[in-house]
Amino acid sequence: VQLQASGGGLVQAGDCLRLSCAASGLTFSNYYIGWFRQAPGKEREFVASISQNSVGTRYADSVKGRFTISRDNAESTAYLQMNSLKPEDTAVYYCAAKLAIKREYQYWGQGTEVTVSS
Repeated sequence: VQLQASGGGLVQAGDCLRLSCAASGLTFSNYYIGWFRQAPGKEREFVASISQNSVGTRYADSVKGRFTISRDNAESTAYLQMNSLKPEDTAVYYCAAKLAIKREYQYWGQGTEVTVSS
């Protein structure tokens, strides 16, 4: 199983980025997908998640109204659209996958770095 996160970069406050998470080696449509992030010196935190059929989504309070998670099961890819970026969004962003019956995410991508300058 591989999860390949991409799309990070250096942007200014207020800019937008779209992260992608391309999955292989699993039946993508069977898995919840989550996005997490880890800022320097901080613990990894939950950002957003989406259910297998896109009906259910959840967001951290810090990103509600600015970030949107989506997925394309035909392409085995999930996305995180990030708008109105703030310096505090600076982090390495990771995507992860889990079966609905699992409590913990089973598979993790390698991370993509997002830096937001003020």
